[in-house]
Order: sequence, then structure tokens, then C-alpha cells
Amino acid sequence: MIKNNFSYSVSVDCVIFGYDETSLKVLLIKRGVDPYSDFWALPGDLVHPMENTEEAVKRVLKDLTGLNNIFTEQVKTFGDIGRHPLGRVFTISHYSLLKIDEYDLSPTNKNNSPSSYSLEAKWHNVNRIGELAFDHNKIFAACKEKLIKNAKTKPVGFELLPDQFTLSDLQNLYEAILEKKFDKRNFRKKINSMKLLIDTGKNQKSVSHRPAKLFRFDKEKYQRLKKVGFNFEI
Repeated sequence: MIKNNFSYSVSVDCVIFGYDETSLKVLLIKRGVDPYSDFWALPGDLVHPMENTEEAVKRVLKDLTGLNNIFTEQVKTFGDIGRHPLGRVFTISHYSLLKIDEYDLSPTNKNNSPSSYSLEAKWHNVNRIGELAFDHNKIFAACKEKLIKNAKTKPVGFELLPDQFTLSDLQNLYEAILEKKFDKRNFRKKINSMKLLIDTGKNQKSVSHRPAKLFRFDKEKYQRLKKVGFNFEI
């Protein structure tokens, strides 16, 4: 019956990246219904008739993962013929980048509605996601490419660090997002040239190695860079 009524539909799929101070991860749900039952997938659903796509994204994330009030950026639309086995579905992808330890995962919709099929929501290392449902590997790849591009031109990941951090913390963040290793000296030279950091005059405490200096961001310069961007190439 559902298949007979399927014509052209629009959905949203969300690629939520998370950082846990060591690695970059992506949030996936385990589907509990066909098609692709027991497959890991991106959080997504059809857009309801009386909601816009932004409202659909908020509903999907809250119902399927428990995340609420998450800012997302639209990436692109996917409309390959046959991408959904039940009919023609165009999906609009969105992505976001979060600090994992600030959010709890808990699917909230337990009714038999289209947004109740998330058996589990779990963070996965971006390099070990395996085969996902539908064309979600393709959507994930596009959003990851967008994240890397943004990280090179905007301070997109700076909110993921604590208020005070070391230069090694900052380098680890960029290496996780850009998936490349930086020479320590060149990285610090680049960061210092941006004049974005303020030395707090404090050092790390309770560490087994030599305590490193702690820095914080200059909020005024940070907001300016968010607007005008920069070229982060080392």
C-alpha cells in the first residue's frame, strides 16, 4: 500500500560530526524497519506536508537521536533514480559539528510513526563506518568534504575546545578534521600569524609531562574570522 502511494517525496538526511578531544566521529542510527533493517544509517526522514526542511531536520534529530537545538548547514540535494527502494525520493543533506561530551543520545519518539525506527543512536569513527543504508555513504562523503573545506576557510571547529587549551589540543583538533599530520613548528607558526590566541599566563596542571601553556581565543577576532574567513594551508 505504501509503495503504491509513493510518488515524488522529499526527505532530509543529517550528517552530525562529533569531536571527543581525540578523534572525529559521525552519529549514526540503527534502523529497525525495512528497507535496510539492522543497517546503520544517517538520521533522516521524509519531510512532513506541513513542515519546512529546517523543521524536519530538528524533528528528525530530536526523535531519532535525542539531539535538540542543533545548528546545521545545508550541503546539497541527492536525487539519483533508485536511491530509495520504495519510490522516487529527493533528499537534502545537512551537516553539523558538535562536542560529543556536551550531548546525550536518546531517541525520544517511541510511537509507531515514521520517526520511531531508530533502535540505537551511536557515534562511529569516521574511518570505520562500513556500508550504510541507501546512498548514505555518498551523502556522508559529500558532507565530510564540505566540513574539510570549511575547516580550511573558517574557524568551524574552535567551539569544540574547552575555554582554555594547549596548542597541542588545537593541533589535534585540526589533524582530526583535516585527516593529516602537521609539523608542530609550522602549525604553531600558522596559528600565531592569525593572532587569534591569548596567552592566559597559566599552565596545565596534574600532567605527567612538562606542563604546557594554556591559551584562549580572542572572541572579537574569532567572530571577525568567522565572517571574513581565512586560508588555513600549511
